[in-house]
Amino acid sequence: MVPRTFVVSERTQETADTWTLALDPSSGARPEIAPGQFVMVYVFGVGEVPISVSAQPLVLTVRAVGAVSQGICASDPGATLGIRGPIGTVWPIAACASADVIVVAGGIGLAPLRPVVHHALEHRGAYGEVAVLYGARTPGDLLYGAELERWRGTAYVDTTVDAAGPEWTGKVGFVPKLLDAARFDADSAVAFVCGPEIMMRLSADALVERGVAPERIHISLERNMRCGLGHCGHCQLGPTLICRDGPVYTYDVAKPWLEVREL
Repeated sequence: MVPRTFVVSERTQETADTWTLALDPSSGARPEIAPGQFVMVYVFGVGEVPISVSAQPLVLTVRAVGAVSQGICASDPGATLGIRGPIGTVWPIAACASADVIVVAGGIGLAPLRPVVHHALEHRGAYGEVAVLYGARTPGDLLYGAELERWRGTAYVDTTVDAAGPEWTGKVGFVPKLLDAARFDADSAVAFVCGPEIMMRLSADALVERGVAPERIHISLERNMRCGLGHCGHCQLGPTLICRDGPVYTYDVAKPWLEVREL
């Protein structure tokens, strides 16, 4: 329950409302964080929120949407933040050797999936096809622009946006449609999906239609978290507490909950 203090070592603006921060511990060892896990980030005097880890050893990509996230994004190098964690289940990318890897992300959902891409590309020979399918509201909302271009050298990368001006020469449309052109062996493929809930559900259903088994589709769920330890109940979704049992679930487990209106 007591946060460790970390110092912001680097701060980079990604989009108009999103920043990436690298943090170093004030003392002691760096935490070992697996892909998919998150940390509780405390802005002293303001509050605490859960944030997914977007790279090792401790890198956070945060959209400024509330008082706490705005405080995180405004933290210049040298500022101190409190960190609890790591917390949560993981993307099982390390256990998927020889499989085709499909990463499907929407908006800020690319941040928690970024470690999956890093792992797959750092161990490129251990996997089959690697596809990164990513969409955002506008071209200006796409994260990690330069990194996306680097990924194209060793992976299939396709992007789309909901709306764009005449300067945009890429695709316009929903993220699940990107699956139509992606090449993968459905019998062996493993998918990792994160983004708005409707996008995850439609993408997972499209993957199932392509022949990927629901138990090989992994999604990351989000609900209001206060404690991060399964005590307060704020993140309950049906029979599960996401901070305790998630955030990563296989689609066969999560699909019945996502089909209940307003759950």
